[in-house]
Amino acid sequence: MSRRALSDLPPDTFDDGRDAERDETADAPEAGLPDTEAPEIDFDFEPGAVQAGTEVIRRFWSTLPSSPGVYRMFDHRGDVLYVGKAKNLKARVGSYARGQAHSNRIARMISQTAAMEFVTTATETEALLLEANLIKQLKPRFNVLMRDDKSFPYILVTDDGPAPQIVKHRGARRRKGNYYGPFASVWAVNRTVNALQRAFLLRTCTDSYYENRTRPCLLFQIKRCSGPCTGEIATEDYAAMADSARAFLAGKSNAVKDRMRTEMQEASEAMEFERAARFRDRIAALSAIQGVQGVNTQGVEEADVFALDEQAGQFCIEVFFFRNFQNWGNRAYFPKADRSMTPDEVLGSFIGQFYDDKPAPRTVLTSHAVEDAELVAAALSSRVEYRVEIHKPSRGERKNLVDYAQRNAKEALARRLADTASQGKLLAALGQAFGLDGAPRRIEVYDNSHIMGTNAVGGMIVAGPTGFMKTHYRTFNIKSEELTPGDDYGMMREVLQRRFKRLVKESPRTEREAAAAAVEGGVQEPVPAEESEAFPAWPDLVLIDGGKGQLDAARTALEEVGVSGVPLIGVAKGRDRDAGRETFFVPGRPPFKLPPRDPTLYFVQRLRDEAHRFAIGSHRAKRKREMVKNPLDEIAGIGPSRKRALLHHFGTVKAIERAAFEDLAKTPGVNAATARAVYDFFHAGA
Repeated sequence: MSRRALSDLPPDTFDDGRDAERDETADAPEAGLPDTEAPEIDFDFEPGAVQAGTEVIRRFWSTLPSSPGVYRMFDHRGDVLYVGKAKNLKARVGSYARGQAHSNRIARMISQTAAMEFVTTATETEALLLEANLIKQLKPRFNVLMRDDKSFPYILVTDDGPAPQIVKHRGARRRKGNYYGPFASVWAVNRTVNALQRAFLLRTCTDSYYENRTRPCLLFQIKRCSGPCTGEIATEDYAAMADSARAFLAGKSNAVKDRMRTEMQEASEAMEFERAARFRDRIAALSAIQGVQGVNTQGVEEADVFALDEQAGQFCIEVFFFRNFQNWGNRAYFPKADRSMTPDEVLGSFIGQFYDDKPAPRTVLTSHAVEDAELVAAALSSRVEYRVEIHKPSRGERKNLVDYAQRNAKEALARRLADTASQGKLLAALGQAFGLDGAPRRIEVYDNSHIMGTNAVGGMIVAGPTGFMKTHYRTFNIKSEELTPGDDYGMMREVLQRRFKRLVKESPRTEREAAAAAVEGGVQEPVPAEESEAFPAWPDLVLIDGGKGQLDAARTALEEVGVSGVPLIGVAKGRDRDAGRETFFVPGRPPFKLPPRDPTLYFVQRLRDEAHRFAIGSHRAKRKREMVKNPLDEIAGIGPSRKRALLHHFGTVKAIERAAFEDLAKTPGVNAATARAVYDFFHAGA
């Protein structure tokens, strides 16, 4: 790849420019675009702004090659506005400045463009893969953005230990074994693993736990494991059960059940009724897995189904996973996309991002004809060892699956719109109750958690028009050594100072926002439509879990940072910490309570309880990490491999601590310098 860019622009934002380019194969005029021809626009826009962006694009266009690649458009602050791919960079970029009538979204994008950056690729397929990766990574404002992109869980049957293990797995597939999935949720994986334990009696314990057993654990007693750790089952018999589990997960479920039925019948005829009953229970467990379908999939062995629904300018994409003739769950996504984009464009961009970090199945079924379907399919096929097909079915069982998914998408979007409407009413009522000038769009709630000052953590949760915004949650490990252990006020000051110092540095307010913030109570001017689409970085309301003391600490922290105009409210629990008797502290007003059955009060309680849950969870996670902390982690140069080698050789950290330098140096995989570092660490005070 070759790369050309402005040297002072950060490479950090991308988008999916499919709206601006209708004809990417038609070349722009060779002599250059006429400087006097301003683009015709069909909306109320500043001609100067659009013309300025057009001039920027023309300057870059003049030296572009006619090869495949990816382009980025930057605003004057260096933020990426949009990322797009092109079969012909010169033709695609030229389409932005030909004088054609652009949509509102494209015209806004052009008017804000101050610079561009390009990466050329060998093929259009390579450009498509790079585009999807960059959009997910940089989340540009004018692209279709996939939200809630957590890695899907899989079931792993290992093949690298003394006895195969069945476990839930996320992330990279580094461990040797067979992977089955994806499943739509952890709940679906846990349910399936539990049923497979009952059916095949495979172990779920870790290798270290397995190797140190002297007698079977409780799972053996309740018939969830066959006890290979202590030889309760022969190695050959256990391997046969593991093979049966693999066969079942690979789609040979009927053959596995038929074999179990035969063995159950043979045991019954031999009057071995307990053994026959065990086979009966195992068959019932397998039937339970197959029974939870919701739709008939007898003719679809492996497919992902994508169905899109659009209502009120919002999109919902429901994804169903079918593997081995079984429904392995579904998940609803709500991508961020401009209203002017067509369902075909949204779905095509979404699928490219969806499979950026996971393999695609052999068949992808869609509710709409995906834009550049053949190109997307070729890109997905290049990352796996088989051909991927993207198809919009028009009849038969596949069409029934798509219709089923689309009904779910429609219902999920309707629920979300209803929830958003309710949330909007609650936000408006909250703004009225606390004397704000309007409904807050971003609420931040802070709480601290510790035990006698140890492992102190501050938590910040964020809520907005669509509910809790969990991707914006933050934890703060209390770092100040000057604080007295258990000083809640000092911890609150540190958390807010660190939060708002970083906010001032990374997202400084514009002149308009700063002027508006000078008037206590929030934004005074209406926000332009294009700005209102983005979730604000600055809070319109800050809730502090605590009374007057915590509120004063928060005010002091913001004053020291130089931030004003951010409404602060303290939420103090009632007598005996009863919910419903909260007292609210607002600067400049006497303390007050809300009516006991006021929906606004319940809303504040939900916010406070979520902050409390998040802070306590973060504290517990930190405390757990400290409890299992290994002294070897503190030695420079000791990574996972050398730590594993030392533990395998000596067994325990205590044995490593007592070992002589010569013994440490004899450890396989440990050189003399590492052995000296380990020895000196444990004998520094000797």
